[in-house]
Amino acid sequence: MNRSLKSAAPGARSRRALALPLGVAVVAAVALLPATASARPADLPGASPSAAPAADGTPMSYVVNVRPGTASSAWAKKAIAKAGGTVVIAYDKIGVIVVHSSEAGFAQTIRKAKGVQSAGATRTAPLSAQSDDAIESERPLSAAEAKAAAGKASAGQDELEPLQWDLPAMKADKAHEVSLGSPKVTVGVLDSGVDDTHPDIAPNFDRAASASCLGGVPVQKDAAWRPVAKESDHGMHVAGTIAAAKNGTGVTGVAPGVKVASLKVAEPATGMYYTEAVVCGFMWAADHGVDVTNSSYYTDPWLFNCTTDDDQKALVDAVGRATKYAERKGAVNVAAAGNAKTDLAQDEILDESSPDDTTPVPRTVKTKDCFDIPSQLPGVVTVSATGAKGIKSSYSNYGKGVIDIAAPGGDSTKYQAPQAPAVDGRILSTLPGGKFGYKAGTSMASPHVAGLAALIKSTHPHASAARVKELMYRQADRMACTDPYDFDGDGKVDAVCEGGKNKNGFYGVGMADALDAVRK
Repeated sequence: MNRSLKSAAPGARSRRALALPLGVAVVAAVALLPATASARPADLPGASPSAAPAADGTPMSYVVNVRPGTASSAWAKKAIAKAGGTVVIAYDKIGVIVVHSSEAGFAQTIRKAKGVQSAGATRTAPLSAQSDDAIESERPLSAAEAKAAAGKASAGQDELEPLQWDLPAMKADKAHEVSLGSPKVTVGVLDSGVDDTHPDIAPNFDRAASASCLGGVPVQKDAAWRPVAKESDHGMHVAGTIAAAKNGTGVTGVAPGVKVASLKVAEPATGMYYTEAVVCGFMWAADHGVDVTNSSYYTDPWLFNCTTDDDQKALVDAVGRATKYAERKGAVNVAAAGNAKTDLAQDEILDESSPDDTTPVPRTVKTKDCFDIPSQLPGVVTVSATGAKGIKSSYSNYGKGVIDIAAPGGDSTKYQAPQAPAVDGRILSTLPGGKFGYKAGTSMASPHVAGLAALIKSTHPHASAARVKELMYRQADRMACTDPYDFDGDGKVDAVCEGGKNKNGFYGVGMADALDAVRK
């Protein structure tokens, strides 16, 4: 049955925090509401425009994909130089080469070279000209709220934990009575950077596994993994949800005893998550002992990358190789589903937001050919968001066969108000500079599942990535479809959930269960 979506799927770069009405913030794989954090509408190129060719003299970035191995890379490098390209870095283990070129026909030329399997521009804007369209919708924690919460904290709770309705929603509070997770487990946050000086992050930060991957090249010098002034605090919020220390102050993470690493993949000036940086992030994580990765974003500039388009096909290929490599090395890859309240299982989706680094051109994408990456890549755990009332968040993407599992991502307090002493329907977590604040989005849901995976890995230290995912899905609390789904109570059905209690389009296999993660 053709279930084409006639309305546009709104884009949201990082599954960033969402801007919810009356203080409701939603975060997608980049939260849609607050600062971007994971979940954009999938960018599928049906009759989609390709990346605009660079004019001679305008530097552009590309990925060139060849057979893995040094011999293939060496051969390709000669062809790249002949075609007018300069190699920035070559990931020989997966056959992905990052290239800069000012030649207008570079991509077309290199695709014809012997041994090149795919090649494409990673952006439609020149390297020097990008703009930021991030949606900011966070709310800082007020001093009055902090004081009130501290007075209500019980023995064993951090000061702000009474405001974290999301922890009991997935039984993380009960899990902490059994285990906080192992310091031998590390979760890599592929995002906008993590401030490792924050008192709730510093005790659990893994410097050795952290790096900036901007431009596709890993850099550790001068703590390059940290967010800079005026940069998105999205990654910092995500990191706190995963592993904020249980140290008597601040908030508590889902897995407060594990380590967290920062893999900075979002460009400071634009907030863009480009392919070369994302590939670098997964490769660095895989080669530095990271057990779980979290991706609360979609890879720019396409909300959906269509394999029917030469450029976009190359991006799917490159990121797909990187995620597969990371999983082979033992990492569980978790990603936000996006914040466009779109059924990702329908046959066609109208994408009006891509490319998001120049001028968007409306296109109808066919979901069998077009993918939101990394969330829709094989093996990646795709997470939808729920609110304080335990139903799908108003903004969360969904889709039978697309969503794997659900977790708290927050919603507008107007739609899903939490029980006291919590006061905000969004997710409370860490912000740079020792601060705390609220965000909402699938970007906030995904790190709850990343923390869950870390708890499972702590309980089963020798488990493979496949085994960790198997346990995660088996232990989830089953959730039947919400039918009818009318999140704002106006009498109109806002989305239709398909599937049974064991697996459906809203919640996948169900709600993430942290207690089972530490007991079984």
